[in-house]
Amino acid sequence: MSVLITATELAAALGSAEPPVVLDVRWRLTVAGGARYDGHADYLAGHIPGAVFVDLDTELAGHGPATEGRHPLPSPADLEASARRWGVDDDSTVVVYDGEGNLAAARAWWLLRWAGLANVRILDGALPAWVAEGRPLATDEVVPTPGSVTVRPGSVPTIDADAAGAWADERGGVLLDARAPERYRGETEPIDPKAGHIPGAVNAPTGANLDEEGRFRSAAELRARFASLGVTAETPVAAYCGSGVTAAHEVAALAIAGIDAALYPGSWSQWSNTDRPVATGEE
Repeated sequence: MSVLITATELAAALGSAEPPVVLDVRWRLTVAGGARYDGHADYLAGHIPGAVFVDLDTELAGHGPATEGRHPLPSPADLEASARRWGVDDDSTVVVYDGEGNLAAARAWWLLRWAGLANVRILDGALPAWVAEGRPLATDEVVPTPGSVTVRPGSVPTIDADAAGAWADERGGVLLDARAPERYRGETEPIDPKAGHIPGAVNAPTGANLDEEGRFRSAAELRARFASLGVTAETPVAAYCGSGVTAAHEVAALAIAGIDAALYPGSWSQWSNTDRPVATGEE
């Protein structure tokens, strides 16, 4: 199943007899001054007609101690309740997007696939791609008829901290760190208690998955990118980031390239809050 859908394809699907469920997942970690970004306000200022707003912090993540990470996976029961609120059924086609880059939307894409949904797409280019085609925006609060989806967790692979630490040595695989290079190298760490990366991890910042217009690079370009990092279709590969959000974007890019990958949901926020080794510099 394709990972992406274009704005033109989405517009046609919304006008069909069986339109997809569309989810607006606008989210940022922080805004200027450290304030919490209000994605819902931006949603109300203009969204794709029919799109339902999804709050990443409360609906796409659980909440627990720091040793579980900043955005642990929600419980299956909580995710099921949220997905039903969004109007999702077992056979629904779902399209997700955010305000730019699809870093947040990829979390929804991955999580719904983990929950067993078969047909989930990311709007390539996110909301700017829709706007660039001159398509309309709505300002209403969409409240759909509740869905009846049953969440089946574990439908795509995850790894835990122990597996992440042994991924390269014992599995012969590649562990990709999707964060910015300076955080990977340990030169700065604005959020988590330790700076650096999981020993053996290879830096693969998510920004390089996109072209200048904020769309995913072609499958061939992504295959070449990951091959330069030691990843092929035969390589056991897993990805992590700060808290398991942007690493989902890496998994999506790998899927576009035809490469299956596991996600480490706890990511650096979990790793750095436990007594585990830390590497710095380049590897």
